[in-house]
Amino acid sequence: MSTETEARPQDAVPERPGAIDAVPVRHPGRWVAIAVIAILVAMLVHLLVTNSAFDWKFVFQAMNQQPVINGFLKGTLLVTALSMIVGVGGGVLLAVMRLSDNPILSGVSWVFTWFFRSIPRYILLFTMGTLGILFPQGISFGFPFDWKLIGWFGLSGDWRFLNLDANQVFTGLVAGVIGLGLSEAAYMAEIARAGIMSVDRGQAEAAQALGMNSGKVMRRVVLPQAMRVIVPPTGNETIAMLKDTSLLVAVPVIGELFYQLQSIGSNYYKTFPIAVAATLYYLAATSVLMVGQYFLERHFGRGFGTTKAPRGPRAARPAGAGGA
Repeated sequence: MSTETEARPQDAVPERPGAIDAVPVRHPGRWVAIAVIAILVAMLVHLLVTNSAFDWKFVFQAMNQQPVINGFLKGTLLVTALSMIVGVGGGVLLAVMRLSDNPILSGVSWVFTWFFRSIPRYILLFTMGTLGILFPQGISFGFPFDWKLIGWFGLSGDWRFLNLDANQVFTGLVAGVIGLGLSEAAYMAEIARAGIMSVDRGQAEAAQALGMNSGKVMRRVVLPQAMRVIVPPTGNETIAMLKDTSLLVAVPVIGELFYQLQSIGSNYYKTFPIAVAATLYYLAATSVLMVGQYFLERHFGRGFGTTKAPRGPRAARPAGAGGA
């Protein structure tokens, strides 16, 4: 037996493959689509610039009229903000009622949602403008059925402390805010209910175990987490509300953007340029709302979904397959 130690072969190193002559996948359909889109865009720009029906000078003159600007600020932006305040506040309240174990509260919330979701907003606003006929003596606040009790017991006097003229309440911007706000509350009730139900019930049970009452649990634990689900559709509803302010003509509301533009168009017999002016106003306003919605979604969506890769030096890959 030979005493010489046989040389142990070193670990075989796999040969590296040669350079791969990769051919990129060609997408001729994409280039065809890009060419078609470019042609359509060029045709649109040519139409906007050369077609005299747009009458851009008249469009910008109409947009800069003071009644139109006031209609945009009050009849569009102000009504949108007030209606969304009524809608969001009422929607959250209705959602809590709908999720209540009390069948009466849950039933009232369901009936409200069913009724106001079933009526088109134009018809609702038209009806709101005629509700004054139901209260010829005005809307009074005081002791319920006071006139009956006074008659039964032979008493005298007036048990009411506030009387409003119904023809003033159900006209103008007030009627528009009430009508749009109540309609929005029905939609926001379903949005808020979906957001509340998206929060794990264990969160509320844990908070109650710490001694929080139901109201504080809803305000401090459930609603902050539900906002991640509530904010995106609420942003869409806000944009839709801004556009639906053009329906205030059904009340009617004179101090509204589209109403004022229509008046100018009727005086000068120019209908299409007025439609272009209204379009530009709504495009500008909705664009700002979309930007705000983006930042709100990013704020309330922190900690959920994918996250961006950290900036800085690239981390070293682990040794092994594909390593250094």
